[in-house]
Amino acid sequence: MSNMWERVGRLIGADNLDRLAEKQVGVVGLGSGGGFVALSLAMCGVGGFVLVDDDVLERGNVTRHVADLRSLGQNKAAAVADLIWQRNPDARIDVRAGAIEDHWDCLDAIDLLVVAVDNEQVKYTINEKCLEKRLIASYAGVYERGEGGDHVIIKPYAGPCYACWAEATREGVKIAMNSVGDLDYGMIGAEGTLASEPGLWVNVTKVAGIQTDLILNELLRGTAAYAEMPANTLIVSNTYLDIIEGAESDPHSGLWIEIERDPDCLVCGERLQTGVSLLARDENASISLEDLAASRLTTDIVIEEAED
Repeated sequence: MSNMWERVGRLIGADNLDRLAEKQVGVVGLGSGGGFVALSLAMCGVGGFVLVDDDVLERGNVTRHVADLRSLGQNKAAAVADLIWQRNPDARIDVRAGAIEDHWDCLDAIDLLVVAVDNEQVKYTINEKCLEKRLIASYAGVYERGEGGDHVIIKPYAGPCYACWAEATREGVKIAMNSVGDLDYGMIGAEGTLASEPGLWVNVTKVAGIQTDLILNELLRGTAAYAEMPANTLIVSNTYLDIIEGAESDPHSGLWIEIERDPDCLVCGERLQTGVSLLARDENASISLEDLAASRLTTDIVIEEAED
């Protein structure tokens, strides 16, 4: 252990520090929240990163970003990578300047994914990939004007996927299937983002700091440093906030809630997954045409109308 990491090692243990150094974390979206989480994880000992962003740092970003005026015009993922290397020259960083849809291969060798994009539709697409790859993912959101925020760690098929979690926690999200068999997530706003006014940097970092702490805890699962959390979702308030209708929460307080997996979720539902799994094994099983369409299972089945 170098002198640089001595205090961190004393706090979490040298073995756990070595464990974090071997971990590989992906971060999609290196804006105000994602950039803070990536840099904070690096400063806590995480040694490997895949950073994905298709945007560049602009002057209007610097009051709500870990990078500053020296990085203007630079890709945000590259800017955050430079900051990490200033804290840990030995960090292993794969920078992907582009949209995650063009870089799915970068998810193949990571231990956990931080989803920090604003576009909700992209989150749902990432959710489907994480289910496919059995990849644990962390999602956090800051509420309008920084009044509060939330965080959840999604563990594929061991709880809700992001789609059924969002349907339970996000107003206006209702997952349905449209006339051509594609999923419609009931998005808010023409651009697929949740309409809101941004909060201050301190509001963002409060939620991102909690997110970082819970990610570190998950990365240390199985060690003495790991602590079981009360539930899968934490909601925090920065001001008086109606987290539960009729029960106003005090400023700077938090509430844990458990969001259950929806067995009828069109993305991860148990009934749907069972039917698709049986079909894939060519066993005697039945699945409705509606479920088959919702599953997006690629088949060569042609359905012919019966003759009178």
